Amino acid sequence: MSINHIRRNLVRAFVASPALGSLGAFAQSTWPSGNVKIIVGFPPGGGTDALARVLAPKLTAMWGQQVIVENRAGVAGVLAADIVAKSTDGLTLLMGHINSHGIGPALNPKMPYNADTDFSALSLVGVTPNVLICHPNAPAKTIKDVVALAKAKPGTLSFGSAGSGSAQHLALELFKVAAGIDVLHVPYKGSAPLLTDLMGGQINYSFDTMAAVTPHVKGGKVHAIAQTRTKRSTSYADLPTVAESGYPGFEATTWYGMIGPAKMPPALVARLNADINKAMAMPDVKERLAGVGAEDGGGTAQQFTDFMREERVKWARVVKEANVKVDA
Repeated sequence: MSINHIRRNLVRAFVASPALGSLGAFAQSTWPSGNVKIIVGFPPGGGTDALARVLAPKLTAMWGQQVIVENRAGVAGVLAADIVAKSTDGLTLLMGHINSHGIGPALNPKMPYNADTDFSALSLVGVTPNVLICHPNAPAKTIKDVVALAKAKPGTLSFGSAGSGSAQHLALELFKVAAGIDVLHVPYKGSAPLLTDLMGGQINYSFDTMAAVTPHVKGGKVHAIAQTRTKRSTSYADLPTVAESGYPGFEATTWYGMIGPAKMPPALVARLNADINKAMAMPDVKERLAGVGAEDGGGTAQQFTDFMREERVKWARVVKEANVKVDA
């Protein structure tokens, strides 16, 4: 189906709508012409960036318009989300993340956007475990040994994260509470720089996304200790979970999903949802998603909306119960 045919169908669907006058750029052109941008809130090389770059060429082919991945790192994904929330060109989407739409609102009551009202959920792309990793030469390579070392040297073991308030940071905070340990949190601006430092020996450990660490685990540059969903990822079937390593019920996932600005026309949301789901069902995309542990993606836009709302409730509870504070 050509992009012109798509436009004609969508225009027919909206011409009679009384709400068009308030839809900004979408009211002027239901499917605007020009390059589509997928904004990623982290530097190139991280898990969010990797998944966006898997989908971008597929959507380019479907839409007949170039889909560009643009990295706007900062504030654990909040900066990128704010750009999309304020966009009016109808061409700017977000590779949303647990940080921007799950954890962030719980940690920061002064967020520059409202996660409930300033966006249009399009489709959940996948849920992954985080993976506790270390340098291959690290002295402690099991959960038991890491905890023992942390207790022997309180406040000295360093754990990197993709930023204060990130999913990796929250996974660490949960682990600290569960294991009763005191360690040093070292925030970075994304997974790529923290992995560089971990491989270089500048930090000791990290809970990082499976999507980001998989190439380095396969390449032997980092060692995987445990994963953080209560069930093992099918792509890491031999890697134990934290829950089965002495901390029952421990779960700290990372998830990704495509999101647009608020007030996108319902039929356009449905079309984008269908196309994203179609892309994720392609054999090569399925293989790449599975390879980084991204599971349970797809579904309707409403299901993704409900999922994100449930995540905000969950992480608000965790932040309060664990007394999590974002580093200055």
